[in-house]
Amino acid sequence: MMALLETRDLRKSFGNNHVCRGIDLEVEAGQMVCLIGASGSGKSTLLKCLNLLEPIDDGVILLDGQDISIPGLDPQPVRQRIGMVFQSFNLFPHMTARENVLLAPRRVFGKSRAELGPSVDALFERFGLADRMAHYPDQLSGGQQQRVAIIRALAMDPEIMLFDEITSALDPELVGEVLDVLRQLRETGMTMILATHEMGFARELADKVCFLDAGVIHEEGAPEELLTHPQKDRTRAFLSRIL
Repeated sequence: MMALLETRDLRKSFGNNHVCRGIDLEVEAGQMVCLIGASGSGKSTLLKCLNLLEPIDDGVILLDGQDISIPGLDPQPVRQRIGMVFQSFNLFPHMTARENVLLAPRRVFGKSRAELGPSVDALFERFGLADRMAHYPDQLSGGQQQRVAIIRALAMDPEIMLFDEITSALDPELVGEVLDVLRQLRETGMTMILATHEMGFARELADKVCFLDAGVIHEEGAPEELLTHPQKDRTRAFLSRIL
């Protein structure tokens, strides 16, 4: 089966800092892939490259077999297919939760509030925020704000979702409600790539776990195998510090 999203020898530097040093990644439709590794290992930069927020220096990114890393390519159609949610919520403080979600699809698809309303309201209902649609970000908890950020990305009806450490800025008691959203998405068959430190979650739900170290995928495999019986010394050393 051809991978839905694939990178081959992806390389990205910032000045003399070589962040991605030749990353080969394959993600099939419907898979959840978790990226683990220490800060600075290249996880966040890889996700930004996949969303075309950062141009790559070398290698290719293939979406359905088509090279989307060509210089000068319009990123907007790609970003409609590949949604991304960040550690910081990035909600507009002067807009209600519902207005935050409506903004991008109105601009990109040229649809009215009335046309978009039913599908957006259904997302709020689905993720337990129907009673928070008229609230402003500062009236929401961190977990609620992060769920709104996820709803905002889903409102674009993407094929693939990227999540960059989306629970790391949350208080521990709020992490569970955001992970529950990911569980629901997993049940729908959404293709997802997550940079995460939530090892229990990765073990429970991921199809594949990739350990990044020094800008490469140092080891990958099924979560139970990689997290319980890692083959490489660096993987073992990393997991011994966090498990």
